[in-house]
Parts: sequence; structure tokens; C-alpha cells
Amino acid sequence: MDYQQLSGREFPRYSAIKTFFRLPFAELTDDYEVGIVGVPYDGGVSYRPGARFAPTQIRELSSLGRGFHWSRSLHIFEQLKVADLGDCPTVPIDQLQTYQKIEKYFSSLLALKKKFIAVGGDHSVTLPLLRSVYKFYQNPLQLIHFDAHLDTYPAAWNCEYHHGAFLRHAVEEGLINPQKTLQIGLRGPLAQGSDLDFVKKHGLLSTTVDDIRISGLEKFISTLPDFSSGLTYITFDIDCLDPAYAPGTGTPVVGGLTTYETQRILRALKIKSLVGADLVEICPAYDHGAITSLAGVDVLFEILCLLTSK
Repeated sequence: MDYQQLSGREFPRYSAIKTFFRLPFAELTDDYEVGIVGVPYDGGVSYRPGARFAPTQIRELSSLGRGFHWSRSLHIFEQLKVADLGDCPTVPIDQLQTYQKIEKYFSSLLALKKKFIAVGGDHSVTLPLLRSVYKFYQNPLQLIHFDAHLDTYPAAWNCEYHHGAFLRHAVEEGLINPQKTLQIGLRGPLAQGSDLDFVKKHGLLSTTVDDIRISGLEKFISTLPDFSSGLTYITFDIDCLDPAYAPGTGTPVVGGLTTYETQRILRALKIKSLVGADLVEICPAYDHGAITSLAGVDVLFEILCLLTSK
């Protein structure tokens, strides 16, 4: 199969059947290298629902996505065979069944020696994604976590599994190495000071927006850890961005990152083996002018560039 984009100079970008980046749709067992997969589930949200509709919206907006990265002088679709694999099965009214289906689907993909970017969905879906990656590689992962929130919070309403707890469970289950976990974009008030106890206890490198703004972006970039050894996973919660740049999200927090800052940080990451990634928490119903979805498309583009490192 020819894994190239449908040309915007032959077919206008508002036309044709919508796939991620106008790439071909492929079956799980085809010969692509990286599969982009929708995970339309938002049963773990605590505030605004609607992230289940993000994969469809991102497909629509990614029609504007091109393949050549100006800063990197790299055409990703000439370097990688990338395909839209459709959506992973989910059960909108049952979290346990959804987790099982996600883990089974991505385990099957990994068993074929493929890599993936999952497009959620709320942040609770990252936990079964990490379970599938850990199950395949049998090693705790290095994690780069873009988010406004710690996501190491305790149970809510006596429910252990929600979009603010995936990281706590990933640490407790041994899926990731907490000392090799970097959090970017944290800010805002906490429910209580003890919310910080978990990250301090386990040694996560938790950076805030103040760390970027007070010292400056270039200084912050110079302090980024080196991920050139070991297996790495990126989870990108769109609410790491300020609501001015990403209003369409489930739990917006003011004082966040700009789209340019996240571009620069993603471009500066030194990752040798990126085995998977996800983009989560885009809520199209609140996405004025589709600016959140456009930001999400750009994040996918930058992550695809990182996946070209083999």
C-alpha cells in the first residue's frame, strides 16, 4: 500500500472521506509502521463530557495537516508508513469492558511490532494503553506527561479509575519508572496540599508553568532530561495548554502553556525509542472555532516526527 496523504492540490482539503492526515485507512495486519487509532471513550471524566467525539473531530481538522516539518527539514510520510486504523472498540457505559477492549486491541497491534498514537477520549484511557505497552515490552516505561493536572489523585466518589488517577495506578502497577517520569505544564490550585505527597514520595519530575515562564523557555528546554536510552511513552493532555489556546477540554485551567511553547518543547525532546503516545481530553462541544482540535493536530504532527527516530 502507498502510505501517502491525499493531495490537497488535487482534492481540496474540505473534500473526501476524512481520515487522520488524509492518510489511507489500513487493517490491523497491514504493512504500516505507525497506526493512528481513535479511542472514543469519556466515561472517566469528572466535569465536562464529550471527549468521545474527539477522534472524529481530529480526523476532520487533520485535513489541514501537511507532511513536511519546516524546522526539522523532514517529511514524515516519506520516512514512516503511517495509517489510520479506525477506532478501538469501546463500551460507553462500562469502564471495565472498555479497559479490557483497549488493552486487547493495542496488545494485538504491538504483537505485530507496530507503533501507535492513540487519540482519545479522556485521560483514563491512558492506563490500559500503558498496560498493553508494558505487557509487550516487559519493562517499565519512561513517561513524558503533558498536563495541567498531576493525575495522581485518589479515588473519587469511591471510584478508583477516573481521568485524574491514571498516573497513580501506572506507578502502583509498575508500568512506568517514576524516576524517569517528566510532567510538563502543571499549575493551578489543588484540593489539598497532600495531593503533592504521591509525586514527592515516588520522585516524579513535576515541572510547572512557572518553571518555564520565570526562567524562560530556552532555559527550561536546556534542563530537559535525556530520554535517549530506554523505552519512552508520551501522553499529551490538551489541557496543558491555556484555555485561550485550548478552550475545548474537559477541565480547563488558566495560566497554561501556549501552542508555541509546546511545539518548542516537543521539538527539543531527545528520545531514541518512542514506542507509543496518546492525545487526550479534547472536547469538541466546547471547542470554539476548532482551535483546540487544530492544536491537537499539531501535537500529533510533532509526535509523528519523534517516531521517525528508530
